[in-house]
Amino acid sequence: MDKKTKVMIGLIGSLIICLFGVYRLVVEVPSTDHSLFIPILFSVSGFIGVIGNIIELKKVNNNLS
Repeated sequence: MDKKTKVMIGLIGSLIICLFGVYRLVVEVPSTDHSLFIPILFSVSGFIGVIGNIIELKKVNNNLS
């Protein structure tokens, strides 16, 4: 498996985690602040992963050119 494929798999995984966190934030009725911690954590960490993988994908594409 080449590096571009690994980065694309990571990008898709991070996007799924981010979207799942956002979905849980929108759907969940907040009973306590503690119940919102996990969806916020998923959203933020997934977003950071998406940004990191996009930057890495740009580096890989520039090296191939």
